[in-house]
Amino acid sequence: MSQWEVVIGLETHAQLRTQSKIFSGAATAFGAEPNRQACAVDIALPGVLPVLNREAVVCAIKLGLAVNASIAPRSVFARKNYFYPDLPKGYQISQFEIPVVSGGSLTIRVGETEKTVRLTRAHLEEDAGKSLHEDFHGKTGIDLNRAGTPLLEIVTEPDMRSSLEAVAYAKALHSLVTWIGICDGNMQEGSFRCDANVSVRRPGAPLGTRREIKNLNSFRFLQQAIDFEIQWQINEIEEGRAIQQATVLFDPDTGETRAMRSKEDAHDYRYFPDPDLLPLEITPAWIEEVKRGLPELPQAMQARFVSDYGLSGYDAATLTATRDMAKYFEDCIVAAGRENAKTCANWVMGELAARMNRDSMEIAAVPLAPTLLAGIVRRIADGTLSNKLAREVFEALWAGEGKDADAVIEARGLKQISDSGAIEALIDEVLAANPKSVEEFRAGKEKAFNALVGQVMKATRGKANPQQVNDRLRQKLAGG
Repeated sequence: MSQWEVVIGLETHAQLRTQSKIFSGAATAFGAEPNRQACAVDIALPGVLPVLNREAVVCAIKLGLAVNASIAPRSVFARKNYFYPDLPKGYQISQFEIPVVSGGSLTIRVGETEKTVRLTRAHLEEDAGKSLHEDFHGKTGIDLNRAGTPLLEIVTEPDMRSSLEAVAYAKALHSLVTWIGICDGNMQEGSFRCDANVSVRRPGAPLGTRREIKNLNSFRFLQQAIDFEIQWQINEIEEGRAIQQATVLFDPDTGETRAMRSKEDAHDYRYFPDPDLLPLEITPAWIEEVKRGLPELPQAMQARFVSDYGLSGYDAATLTATRDMAKYFEDCIVAAGRENAKTCANWVMGELAARMNRDSMEIAAVPLAPTLLAGIVRRIADGTLSNKLAREVFEALWAGEGKDADAVIEARGLKQISDSGAIEALIDEVLAANPKSVEEFRAGKEKAFNALVGQVMKATRGKANPQQVNDRLRQKLAGG
């Protein structure tokens, strides 16, 4: 693989969170019966005219501001002409030569490495309907509920060099569009879907011929599809065959891509300005108005977490993966104290994230309020709880047992033993009862020390302060 360089660009369709469609007043709610949310404009009845949804433009401006892009003072809608059964007009209203957003960038993180992915453009367009091939006895049904749904297509430069980078970018963009509230990010419902342009080349050679993998609606599928396509293209070239530009689909069942059609170029769509829509004009005052309504953005918040709380860049990025996660973390700090910020971060990223993952739960639905987690953190900080005992309290609170950490500690008798006299007496008992382990440790066997620590902790049912046990035990074994 090192003989080859992978080149990837992504085109992402984010469905905008508007109450109505981009050029009509029809609803955009997911799950309605087929064709119940398709009005005369959506199905292109003669004589109807599109009217641009102002809120869709606001969403585009928000994205442009969030990625430090240029927002065009004047942009144009065009007709993208092609025939497909679920496209009633025979064309899609989109933007071509003058998009609403140009340039910008997004910083991604793969492990500890940061990288900037440049954006080419973001443009507004309408979605098509949906062809349904199941339960129609060999026929195809057409559902036009999605026709006219507002989309923002976000296109990158070919800056990514692996499937891991592509997934990191997709996740970062997903986080951003949900963070600023322009997209609900529901990939299962098609609100956020990616097309991946993939090519390979020898290092330093011109760009290779790309193939576009369409409609990837999960991060896992995105990675699998790109990895398969990379290997397929390398194999083709090494066996002497040329790559043909094409649009391909990914089959999750086989893990393979397959060609759907030869890839169209812009001229194939015969773009021309839509005569029914005036140019879109965006004034500086409008941009400023939208800017005032933006929340603190993820990158700014990450920088603040590093400077204010002393977190690593990796921790800050993890805790700002979603706006809800960041708020939970900061609420925890408010209740636990800023001096305990790192412990709060460890518990949110560790125990809490593990339980959320196990229970397939979003952070907004967790039964453990940030104030309750802060209570555990405070008791770790003051020596009342060891980490082991704290996990027991966490489990109890997660299950709804007890009103707070102190109540669980009291009810279960979980207070950590930190009294030096009590710990020393227990150590003396364990040393007297385990002369063989003492001899082995003094002979250089470190495992024997761990066994003795285990005996002390067992005698206290895990309640002894582990650090005190370790320190005093070593002193005793050294003759102190």
